[in-house]
Amino acid sequence: MILPMKAITVWQPWATLIALRLKRLETRGWATSYRGSLAIHAAKYIDREACEREPIKSALAEHAYAAENLPTGAVVALASLSGCYRIYNTVDNGVHIVRCPNDEYEFDKVHYIGRKEEVFGDYTEGRYAWELTDVRKLDEPIPAKGKQRIWNWEGGTYEAANS
Repeated sequence: MILPMKAITVWQPWATLIALRLKRLETRGWATSYRGSLAIHAAKYIDREACEREPIKSALAEHAYAAENLPTGAVVALASLSGCYRIYNTVDNGVHIVRCPNDEYEFDKVHYIGRKEEVFGDYTEGRYAWELTDVRKLDEPIPAKGKQRIWNWEGGTYEAANS
């Protein structure tokens, strides 16, 4: 059975940072149990102020991007959503992503976020980090209308297992 691909809309410059594999964790205020293929859709909105902040500005410039030429209103990459983890701010003021079931903090399962990754997301305690793996930037963005939450992108399909 052929099914539409799941997609998530991300503001720019973060959608491009994901496509360039510089941002491997997408931070959200909500958790998801979905795991699998995920299209990364660049919203029409560009946070121009963020595009001028370091290290975002330099990261984009290394790949010939700036606020003026970021793709918008289009799918820019395909990825796998492989995990969703709660974010904790521990006593030592470090930000941690905790890889454990049932939202129970387990120190031996803590994953630390590097400084550069930390500035590419909102790691406020209680939010969630979605782990994106196998990211593949599209050669050309595919125009699409975005939506909130996880949505079905009809422009991308995959073969469902056991169909």
